[in-house]
Amino acid sequence: MSRHVAIVTDSTAYLPPLTMDRHGITAVPLTVVLGGQALQEGTEVSTRFLAQALQKRRPVTTSRPSPAVFAETYRRVAESGAAGIVSLHLSAELSGTYDAAVAAAREAPVPVRVVDTGMVAMALGFCALAAAEAAEAGGTADEAVTAAEKRAAGTTAYFYVDTLDYLRRGGRIGAAQALLGSALAVKPLLQLEGGRIEPLEKVRTASKAIARLEEIVADRAGGADVDIAVHHLAAPDRASALAERLRTRVPGLADLHVSEVGAVIGAHTGPGLLGAVVSPR
Repeated sequence: MSRHVAIVTDSTAYLPPLTMDRHGITAVPLTVVLGGQALQEGTEVSTRFLAQALQKRRPVTTSRPSPAVFAETYRRVAESGAAGIVSLHLSAELSGTYDAAVAAAREAPVPVRVVDTGMVAMALGFCALAAAEAAEAGGTADEAVTAAEKRAAGTTAYFYVDTLDYLRRGGRIGAAQALLGSALAVKPLLQLEGGRIEPLEKVRTASKAIARLEEIVADRAGGADVDIAVHHLAAPDRASALAERLRTRVPGLADLHVSEVGAVIGAHTGPGLLGAVVSPR
């Protein structure tokens, strides 16, 4: 059995299952608590069910994986032949997932490098892919971490939400709190900055906000060899239309991913979310 560096991430990376299988990436699920019932993201709760619950204003909360869940994952990965593990997770500013991974890593049977990427969704997914590709090329754990951190440093994420209410309820609004006073009059554009959700611009209508999102993403992508991911929640037509426009506007586009976010991110953004991740290679 070959000894290798294995990559672990969490379910908020929203990597396509086939991509995870191809690169041997393992995802630890976060939990959505819906109507008092704890459900694992990705296997036990669908985004459609979540969107319906949010629209009916049912209480929805999220929670990190426990250190015990991470410990079991690290044990299984080590038993599969890994000589070391690089464990890459969503921003510690948004979740306690990183802390739980650190606690479990202390008792793991092989060395584990835990990384707070400061990212989420495919911004995290692109980091995991970079680490996996480095490991597949025979790289050490340090080299896989370096590849992930380099990818994170160049990656940006922007998103539009129909309302800030879900972010406010979940306590993830950060500096965007300043927009609440005019929330009825504007459609906010937000960005992931320093691992936190920060305000970017205020736009008067949804259509203008989405057009501005497209412009920002196209400008950021430039002409470089770049990957883009378009995310949505209960807004597939919006996402498909944005993706097609970006396909024509970004000459250096390498891969374009379009996907619905999972229940954890969806619980904090609400239906109507439209986001875009720009990640130069």
